[in-house]
Amino acid sequence: QVQLVESGGGLVQAGGSLRVSCVASRVPLRNYHMGWFRQTPGREREFVAANSRSQSTVYSESVKGRFTISRDNAKNTVYLQMDSLKPEDTAVYYCAASTNVAYGSGLPSMYVSWGQGTQVTVSS
Repeated sequence: QVQLVESGGGLVQAGGSLRVSCVASRVPLRNYHMGWFRQTPGREREFVAANSRSQSTVYSESVKGRFTISRDNAKNTVYLQMDSLKPEDTAVYYCAASTNVAYGSGLPSMYVSWGQGTQVTVSS
């Protein structure tokens, strides 16, 4: 089973940018479709973006045009570049790995491995 560790979260002002990273170990990243989700207290985990093994991408409507998911298989790392951040983007961000063809459905149940999360806080 792949192991995932996120980093790069922090505090940023509205309108700013931040890039979070997720490093995979034990199994090559190229074996998986990768996704980013986010969660705030009291709410369900929300799909943000996904990147397939062939590097096609899917985004939620709330981040489309502002966030970019990418991967570097040589570094076993997936990234989420977040631009034009808004206070409502504040959440714990999780990366996740999937072997399911429905990885782009946005359903957390399609993902088999999760990182521990990294906090992103956007101040107004």
